[in-house]
Order: sequence, then C-alpha cells, then structure tokens
Amino acid sequence: MDFINFYLIPGLVLGSIYALGAIGVSLVFGILRFANFAHGELMLIGAYITYSLMQFTGLHPLIVLPIAMLFTSLVAVGIDHTFYKPFRASKSTIVIVASFGIALMARSAVQIIWGVDTFSYSSGRIQMPMILFDTLRLSHKHVWIVCCSVALMTVIHLILTRTRTGKAMRAMSDSAELARLTGIKTENVVKATWVLGASLATAAGVFLGWDSHLHSMMGFYMLLPMFAAAILGGIGQPYGAMVGGLVVGLAEELSAYPWIGDSPLLSPAYKAGVAFALMIIMLIWRPSGLFKGRVF
Repeated sequence: MDFINFYLIPGLVLGSIYALGAIGVSLVFGILRFANFAHGELMLIGAYITYSLMQFTGLHPLIVLPIAMLFTSLVAVGIDHTFYKPFRASKSTIVIVASFGIALMARSAVQIIWGVDTFSYSSGRIQMPMILFDTLRLSHKHVWIVCCSVALMTVIHLILTRTRTGKAMRAMSDSAELARLTGIKTENVVKATWVLGASLATAAGVFLGWDSHLHSMMGFYMLLPMFAAAILGGIGQPYGAMVGGLVVGLAEELSAYPWIGDSPLLSPAYKAGVAFALMIIMLIWRPSGLFKGRVF
C-alpha cells in the first residue's frame, strides 16, 4: 500500500496537472504553429490571480477558479494581440524567441506585483486524509484535483467534437489557409485557442499551488514536463497531451520508488531529468509522438 499511497496516487495527481498544461501547449502549436515557451507563465499568472481573489473574497480556490480563468484568458488574448499577432507571417523561430521574452516579462511582473515570497492556498491547518480499507490513504485535495482535471479534459473533448468553434479549431489545425478559404474566421479561432489554453493553464497552476505552494518560478519549472508530455503524446494532439501528461507524471514519481533494494531507484532531485529523458527518447524513436502529432 505504500506504493499506492506515496507513489502511484501522487503520480496520478502530478500527471493530471501536467496534462492540463500540455493540452494548452498542443492547442497553441496546432493552431499557431509555434512552441509557446511562455505557457508556464500563464500558469503562474493564473495561480497568483486565484490567490488574490481568494484573499479578497475568503472563498475556496476552486470557487474563484472560473473568475481567475477569465482574467488569465484576457491576459493571454492581450499578449497575443500585442506581441504575437505582428509576427503571424514571420518564421516560427522569431515567435519562439518572442515567447521567451514574454515569459521573462511575465515572471518579472508577477515578482513585482506579488513579490518573491512563497504563498499557500491552505490556512496552515493539517488535513487528515481519508482512510479506506484500513490502509489506503486519500487526501481530499488529491481527489478534487484528479476529478476536476478529468472534468476539464471532458469539457475540452466536448468543445473540440461537439461545437462549431471546436470543429473550426480542428480545421485550422489541419490547414489554416484552407480554413480561411472556407469562410472560417481564423482570428476568432486564435482567440478561442488562447482562452482555452489559458483557462487550462490557470487550473494547472492552481492545482499545483494547492498540492504544494506558490512561488514565482513554478511556471518555469513546469515548462519542461509540459513540453515532454506534449511531445510524448504528439505535438498538436490534445488527446495525446492528456495521455502524455499522465505518463510523465507517473514516470517522475515511480522513478523514486525503491524497485531494487531499499533505496530509491533515482533520487527525487532528478525527477525533472526523467521528463527530459522521456522527451529525448520519444524524439529519437518516434518524433510524431504516440498519437502521431506534428514533427518539428
């Protein structure tokens, strides 16, 4: 049961968070054809906006999360209109470099507004886990994180398959020029992409902050696992990002399990290296990813 309580369940929780972030990365790449290295900072902004709303209203982070999603979506659309739109016709390399600059500016803005101290969503009280079958321990926040993540992934699935906006996004992902010729308003599709990506990034940031704590570098630390998950599943494939996120999260946590002897197979300090190794292996073995996404 120690394997389940301390490795498998935390791996599922972490994988759910990675999946939400990786979906946004895949959506932006599929529509705009560039890797947005500022996506981690959208998570950071969303998490800190949620913290401010929670302090202002006294409500639970999950209750103010939809409002934080709205504010973060406005920030994302504003960034796109101000910084990315002028480079629509430029090479993707230029936009990628611009995204690095935006990430640095966004992180600095967060540090100026909220400071560099560590914050927490919890009130400092220790919450006792639920105990099932005498040995299975489930934290209430872990149950909520996984359930909310599954619910958000289901909403994304319904949007992509059942709505006109989702179908337009899929059409533009296949061919932006052909979608434009058929009468699809591509700029509206771009805005919808940023709204969905920023909303999921906000949820991922809030869940990560709820599971641990808030700090100004959390978006940067999440960047590599999110891209590893997106590449593993197939860049540009939202469903692949869901699977890739779960695989990366589980791999990071299970790598610290004492599979041989009593010592961890890998030190927990090397968890980020596991995500990087998975990304490199996938790029060498199957560049299109598990779900045959786009190839760099």
